[in-house]
Amino acid sequence: MLRVVLTPPMPRSSTKATAPHKWVFKARFRAGAFGWRSQPAIARIAEAASEIHRVARTDPVLAADGAVAFLQRLVPAIEQVDSSSGSIGSAVNRAIRELTELIAAAPAAASVRDAWLERLWDAFSGDGYGYLDELGDLWGGLCATDEHANAWADRLAQFVRAAYAIPCDGFRYVKGIDACLSTLFRINRFEELRAILELTGKTFWHYHQWGFKALVAEGKRAEALRYAESHHGINDGYAIDRACEELLLESGLADEAYRRYALRTNHQSTYLATFRAIAKKYPHKDPRDILADLVESTPGERGKWFAAAKSAGFYDEAIALVQAAPADPKTLGRAARDFAEKRPLFAMEAALAALHWAAKGYGYEITGLDIREIYRSGLTAAVNADRGNDYNARTHAILQTSDKPFADAITLALPPRR
Repeated sequence: MLRVVLTPPMPRSSTKATAPHKWVFKARFRAGAFGWRSQPAIARIAEAASEIHRVARTDPVLAADGAVAFLQRLVPAIEQVDSSSGSIGSAVNRAIRELTELIAAAPAAASVRDAWLERLWDAFSGDGYGYLDELGDLWGGLCATDEHANAWADRLAQFVRAAYAIPCDGFRYVKGIDACLSTLFRINRFEELRAILELTGKTFWHYHQWGFKALVAEGKRAEALRYAESHHGINDGYAIDRACEELLLESGLADEAYRRYALRTNHQSTYLATFRAIAKKYPHKDPRDILADLVESTPGERGKWFAAAKSAGFYDEAIALVQAAPADPKTLGRAARDFAEKRPLFAMEAALAALHWAAKGYGYEITGLDIREIYRSGLTAAVNADRGNDYNARTHAILQTSDKPFADAITLALPPRR
């Protein structure tokens, strides 16, 4: 693989950006300051960002200069940190997004911004770990003015073309292509942007997102959708679908956005969170229809939508789901406990479903105490609904098909059958 790092020459500005100021974070961000520990590094990153934001309230130019200094010191300070969990990368990206907005908005003189951009480019080019990669996508905004953006676009495009002129048999990586594309987009030099993309070939969506954005900016929305869809395959399909969904929503085509992309682009950490995210994004859709579509999209996991149905107040649908497919007994048991007074029939059925699936071995680390608590919650609900005999008869039926540990656990709480 040919790896090209852009380090084009540029006259250095000796202009001082601001008056001397003692930044607390500078003493903390030394090379190798955090060793392998991620949590202290994450805490210090947040503290540095807060310190810079406090200064920005009274002196935005000084704060921007501090932000540049922080980004220069960041990678050497965290290069040994354990990044396997991804938490340090998330903290860095969050700080980059916040601080680049501050740098871009600062009312600095042209010579001061020249110096800032040079310092940032040195940090970006010298980062061998990828922590500052997001600066590339934000470079057009960092330029702040058309004058700076044009100068950087000329400079970066020249070196990208030169890098691609070097023969290469395999994949070619040129550090700074994203900065070049971002800057060309910033000043509407769309034909040059497309010419750069032609050099890269039909490769990463991370690059070709700029071609999509250029078409949108030109008002060619239908063409932009076709362009994005054509880059499915080796690329990040989620990112492509999310961009298309957002474009359709912005165009007032919510029904088409829902039909084509909603169920694929709004997955969250839980089934309940996924349902809520889609319902919030598509308020014109009937929540029952959204739930039904989600259930249909996961035929082997119907019971896992119980919490979503319950939270939406679809109690009959919730019970129907867990009577047909497995669900976490603890989740069902909590529903039985919480609704024993206000919706006793729902709570009783939730408890019976919990006992049914627990007896069949579903659930994680279900203890005898869990089983007894579920049974008691269901009994309370059944008594409130005047269905105590029915509840106990159905519980006994579950016991007939359960293994001995389950039967032993529940028998301690179960009254003798008459």
